[in-house]
Amino acid sequence: MKTIGIIGTGHVGLVTGACFAKLGNIVSCFDSDFEKIEKLKKNIIPFYEPGLSEIVKIQKEKKKLFFTHSIEDVVSASEIIFICVGTPSNPDGKADLSFVEQASIQIANALKKMKDKKSSKKNYYRLIVEKSTVPVLTGQWVKRTIELIAPTGIDFDVAANPEFLKEGSAIRDFFYPDRIVVGVENERAKKIFKQLYKPLNAPMIFTDIKSAEIIKHASNSFLAMKISYINAISRICDKVGADIEKIAQGMGADKRIGKDFLKAGIGYGGSCFPKDIRAFISIAEELGCDLDILKEVEKINTEQRKIVVKKAREFLWNLKDKNIGVLGLSFKPETDDIRESPAIEIIKLFFQEGCLIKCYDPKAMENTKKILPNIEYGKNAYDVAENSHLLIFATEWEEFKRLNFKRIHKLMKTPYIIDGRNFLNLEKLKEIGFICCGIGKKPGGL
Repeated sequence: MKTIGIIGTGHVGLVTGACFAKLGNIVSCFDSDFEKIEKLKKNIIPFYEPGLSEIVKIQKEKKKLFFTHSIEDVVSASEIIFICVGTPSNPDGKADLSFVEQASIQIANALKKMKDKKSSKKNYYRLIVEKSTVPVLTGQWVKRTIELIAPTGIDFDVAANPEFLKEGSAIRDFFYPDRIVVGVENERAKKIFKQLYKPLNAPMIFTDIKSAEIIKHASNSFLAMKISYINAISRICDKVGADIEKIAQGMGADKRIGKDFLKAGIGYGGSCFPKDIRAFISIAEELGCDLDILKEVEKINTEQRKIVVKKAREFLWNLKDKNIGVLGLSFKPETDDIRESPAIEIIKLFFQEGCLIKCYDPKAMENTKKILPNIEYGKNAYDVAENSHLLIFATEWEEFKRLNFKRIHKLMKTPYIIDGRNFLNLEKLKEIGFICCGIGKKPGGL
């Protein structure tokens, strides 16, 4: 059992803290957002993640998981302190590290207060871990900041332990990781991490801190590149009438390539891929290196949204005053996260065309209403389908596969469907009477 502190209760911090508590550790979580901490004390989770609410409630009842407004309490009680704060993009694409800096300063000040309260003869060791996605060399700045503020006699190490948690499957990703990447400075920190992650029985990759920081950015950028590559190929398929799914199957059967992330659609979104690619490009430019390949990845991803509008125009001719139904708003299923969601960008494009938009999502509508208050929201998919000229499936929620499409066909003004995620059976839709298409797939019903 370890005593663990979590600085920041966003998606990464809260999932990490709750899961470490489930492993039997004592976990204290701090966040500067007073309201968020108060809600967490009442078991109100600030975002949707399958299974998380139950874990938080149970571990709180077991006295394994605590939430506090005091960073001093967290630092004082914890041998291992994870920095899990946000690193959003600045307008120039660089990662905003102000929250990481602030956390480092707060930790150092808490160490100073802890030292003042206790005997100066005792050595109070702390392992301070970057969990947030940060640019390479951030670890050096964290260490330097703490060294400048923390008093003599406070022994600490800095380490990097990047997260690879996917929204919608974050709990499973924590307990069954492909690998655990850890960047350390010495054997002492390495030993602590081995003990901490031993219950997971997962492969561990130990490296220096700088390499660990790069691994996270390099991994996310490569996965985004696979998505944009298959989307670029899907455009060729649209031109010649080939099937992108068969092509992806043929490519993915090659063990050197693999099938994962070869799914054509309207592009990636969320809080990780777009932000991390921009940050990695910026890092490379600062170091005098060329990552223009990632600039092309970004460009392809942005253009995928416009392809949906092009396909809609091919169906409907004129778009102005047409009723467009959008099913799915989150950037992926099993989350309420709409950050850089392709669906949101597509809605904005249709809005510019003078279309009348109505949408529905099982979890993400409340978040969407905050940024798109002037569009109509349906009670369910059938409500959205009623009197629509076109239905766009923008997120592959499982419940959308089980819709009664015969009922939907009767509700629509004109039977046009665009499957933006290539997850529907277009042949069955064609048999019902729909005129439909996917991304890089042959149109059905034309």
